[in-house]
Amino acid sequence: MFILDAHLDLAMNALEWNRDLTWTVEAIRKSEVGMTDKPDRAKNTVSLEAMRKGNIGLCVATQIARYVKKSSNLPGWNSPQQAWAQTQGQLAWYKAMEDIGEMVQITNLEQLESHLSLWQGPTTKKPIGYILSLEGADSIVTIDHLEKSYNQGLRAIGPAHYGPGTYAHGTDSVGGIGLKGKTLLKKIEELNLILDATHLCDVSFWETMKVYNGPVWASHNNCRKFVNHNRQYSDEQIKELISRDAVIGIALDAWMMVSNWVRGESTPESMGVTLHQMIENIDHICQLSGNSLNVGIGTDLDGAFGKEQSPSDLDTIADLQKIPNMLAERGYSENDISNIMSENFINFLKRTWR
Repeated sequence: MFILDAHLDLAMNALEWNRDLTWTVEAIRKSEVGMTDKPDRAKNTVSLEAMRKGNIGLCVATQIARYVKKSSNLPGWNSPQQAWAQTQGQLAWYKAMEDIGEMVQITNLEQLESHLSLWQGPTTKKPIGYILSLEGADSIVTIDHLEKSYNQGLRAIGPAHYGPGTYAHGTDSVGGIGLKGKTLLKKIEELNLILDATHLCDVSFWETMKVYNGPVWASHNNCRKFVNHNRQYSDEQIKELISRDAVIGIALDAWMMVSNWVRGESTPESMGVTLHQMIENIDHICQLSGNSLNVGIGTDLDGAFGKEQSPSDLDTIADLQKIPNMLAERGYSENDISNIMSENFINFLKRTWR
């Protein structure tokens, strides 16, 4: 089944982890044996080859660079200009992948339709389609920079990531969006960019919903019902997004899937983390909406974690193909399954870009 993954940090892996994503997952793992600079070395799950193997022909691919003030303990860049430059380097990597036929940027309805038709054709090596998204807006030095990004192909943006940001408060922080945030949201709406509500803290989330009227989705966000943490969405937040015809992508970071995960100590096996928890999150959103139209896949695989913090029954991203059978066993129809695996996000894009 064709899959759209709504959140992959591909360029971050290429530039900060120095992974050549044109290699196989196995080759990348082999090259990292003995490396200790990052906890997921030799445990990666994503490559472009693995995406093709799993028929993941379209993704939302990120630019990400946090600007941190001197008082912050979070990793990041010391100025917004440095953060901007990092996102430009990431964009250059995507363009380099386009140059060798590995990827293709999708920015409008015509390109989307053409790409989907290509992937329905005979089995030959096809480019992975990507919709460019900015995770955390701290690298937007001025509103003019957002317009520059739009002209470079940016089509989705999340105002915050972790901690207090320039335009909103994100995960593990508390606060609103302020004047800068409202100005950003107005420009997002004007450009018809997709607002990614992922990572907004509760206060910033509700303040955003009061003033923003454009298209909104949550690329990688699970349910607070299962893990009671501010990174997840409460039922009230999920219902708000459903009322706006949003789609919520379910993520595969283990600490978001089970309670009491201890980073660096817990293991997927000891905590019973499998794709089953993804099915539970999908089903919960379907029960809240009364249909299968508001949920999809947004794995965040290799988003600074690997197999040490992924479902135990997933070796590479190609194993997302296990999900359709799991949904069928849960009683979901073929149409429902198609919606969840790709059609909900595809139809969202068609509505937004039409």
